[in-house]
Amino acid sequence: MAAHAIELVGISKRFGTVQANRNINLQIAKGTIHGIIGENGAGKSTLMSILYGFYQADEGRILVDGKERILSSSNEAIAVGIGMVHQHFMLVQNFTVLENIILGAEEGQFLGASTRKARRELQRLRADYGLDVDPVALIEDLSVGLQQRVEILKALYRQANILILDEPTGVLTPAEADHLFRILRQLRDEGKTIILITHKLREIMAVTDNVSVMRQGEVVATRKTSETTIEELAELMVGRRVLMQVEKQPSKPGKVVLSIRNLTVTDSRGIDVVRDVSLDLRAGEIVGIAGVAGNGQSQLMEAISGLRLASNGEMRLHGEDIAITRESDPALMRRRRLAHVPEDRHYTGLVLAFEESENAILGYHDDPAYLNGPFLNVNAIREDARRKIADYDIRPADPRLRTANFSGGNQQKIVLAREMERDPDVLVVGQPTRGVDVGAIEFIHRRLIEMRDKGKAILLVSVELDEIRSLADRILVMFDGRIVGARDSSVSEADLGLMMAGINKQEAA
Repeated sequence: MAAHAIELVGISKRFGTVQANRNINLQIAKGTIHGIIGENGAGKSTLMSILYGFYQADEGRILVDGKERILSSSNEAIAVGIGMVHQHFMLVQNFTVLENIILGAEEGQFLGASTRKARRELQRLRADYGLDVDPVALIEDLSVGLQQRVEILKALYRQANILILDEPTGVLTPAEADHLFRILRQLRDEGKTIILITHKLREIMAVTDNVSVMRQGEVVATRKTSETTIEELAELMVGRRVLMQVEKQPSKPGKVVLSIRNLTVTDSRGIDVVRDVSLDLRAGEIVGIAGVAGNGQSQLMEAISGLRLASNGEMRLHGEDIAITRESDPALMRRRRLAHVPEDRHYTGLVLAFEESENAILGYHDDPAYLNGPFLNVNAIREDARRKIADYDIRPADPRLRTANFSGGNQQKIVLAREMERDPDVLVVGQPTRGVDVGAIEFIHRRLIEMRDKGKAILLVSVELDEIRSLADRILVMFDGRIVGARDSSVSEADLGLMMAGINKQEAA
């Protein structure tokens, strides 16, 4: 019988009082796509970090192709044919694609030979797998989907036979995700082994051969994908039945709370990334904005929330004119009861070196509830954090833990709890369930509907079309910085997809 590509035997890992992995036994067959799913904080990323040499297990053994290995660094993992594409890409933004690919794999004193070799190999990989990307392009100028291709090319350039992908579609459009899956199937068919960590059960059903479920640091089940269902996997993940559809009553829109007219945003290159956008947001409704990432949604949210100056246009909040072309002040918008959940929790939403309790009040730290005279009231801050941790099921339940040590989904819940618990009149929320497990998605969706039903106005930006169609009462579609159409929630995913690509039905026909 052929050896497994990977066999983990009795793997355990503890961080202080937190038992991240507990006596894990897992076998991954060669030439398969093996999914690993679980709630936020279930230990998936920790386990894969052990396999990739980032962490060392406290107990247990790792076998690669039937041979026991001690992987004390990522270089040792790479040397035995393991590559990893991280949830948050490990790329140098002001380096070119080619420079990133050879970084850490240079040969000899001079870069000329390495560069020529990498260019030839990159051309072959691009042709073989459809991973087309300009080798001289700067990473900072590439879309998220193209940056992910660079990460995969890096791993393949290093001769990886086992490829770990951590939440690979969290920032991809449906079309980009479909292209990624075609690449993964091709890699599998050529004998490579893929380990796919994801929260998206539909993707598990669509692309994997086998799936293992983790809960509270343990592997609780392994199934052949063809012999299970989304409902069974969801129940195994959270230990209870999960509601897979959003339940809501028809909205009852009230007065216009936020009004935008002819909004234009120009970026640092002098390019108009938001073009002449007008919209109204009413109390008691959710307006969804659908669009392929990079079509102006991010800059629109930043202008509304005070993070970015607009170059033209008008905005009224509660009937009051906001000088969006002259001043940008997020603190002022918060005082006017507009809260913002940013798309990128690492870049904009959190300070990862801060404790959870410090991030839980970030931007609201001048609230008298958190002060003791001119000083911060640390006890009050930590008690407030404990309440939010309990209400939003943030794991581990430790307000003093550095935020960098939480899983991506739990980091997302820290941001959501901070903004949603302020009871804002307007909530601007970008990608609310990015990297969040199925149980938490159900919880977040329910909270958003509850806010709507209390008369709050919500502007929702998401690349998840199911999420947009389930939550939004009205859907606006952005393409090339403009709003190119408006639909109600009954619109089909196919029609939305065409609009997102800037194609009307007649052109499609």
